[in-house]
Amino acid sequence: MHAVARFRVLSLALGLLAAVPARADEVPVAVAANFTAPMQKIAAEFEKESGHRVVASFGSTGKFYAQIKAGAPFEVLLAADDETPARLTAEGAAVPGTRTTYAIGRLVLWSAKPGVVDDRGEVLRRGDFRHLSVANPKLAPYGLAAVEALAAMKLLDAVQPKFVTAENITQAHQFIASGNAELGFVALSQVIRDGRIGEGSGWIVPAGLHQPIRQDAVLLLKGKDKPAATALLKYLKSEKAVALIRTHGYAP
Repeated sequence: MHAVARFRVLSLALGLLAAVPARADEVPVAVAANFTAPMQKIAAEFEKESGHRVVASFGSTGKFYAQIKAGAPFEVLLAADDETPARLTAEGAAVPGTRTTYAIGRLVLWSAKPGVVDDRGEVLRRGDFRHLSVANPKLAPYGLAAVEALAAMKLLDAVQPKFVTAENITQAHQFIASGNAELGFVALSQVIRDGRIGEGSGWIVPAGLHQPIRQDAVLLLKGKDKPAATALLKYLKSEKAVALIRTHGYAP
């Protein structure tokens, strides 16, 4: 074969190889329960663009911390707070310098029934309800934010006997949706539809009533030197991911 022809064939072959993505891999991810809906969409887009597969588990950040410390095979953590990723980093269970805030959550007082929750949360002061669903404040940052808000409103002592404590924010939402609690505190991301609260009635709790719900992601030690895990963390900052995060009621 002529030298020029051989060069063209070689160049074409190299070009085709360059167009083939790196070997697809799986990335096990622990995801805060409140971020379920946006993460499912982000994972689908990430898989289409990267070829990697996301294996996501959804639950409470507190339980994920215990599982990670016990050796769970997660490579990335998307927490519902910023303290847990920082703690894991300090304890040597996460890679230093990889922690980043991927979302800032909003707390909502919500009822599955229209007209129950007014637009200022005065229903809490009236107290004409039997059960108030709250995620466990020791495990779930949204539950802690709810307790902080109630304390700031000087209502904690009055309504605490009516608490129906959920394991995480997903269960808190289920208690309200099923009618086991007339109202309760959930993440805005769970009830937002087309930029507004969808079914039922709700009050977006002013951010000044509680500490910011900063949600941090971090590369765990088992994800170190894993291209899929690193690529996912990078993708969370992409324009497409940020747009999805916004539409689900978070500030990215």
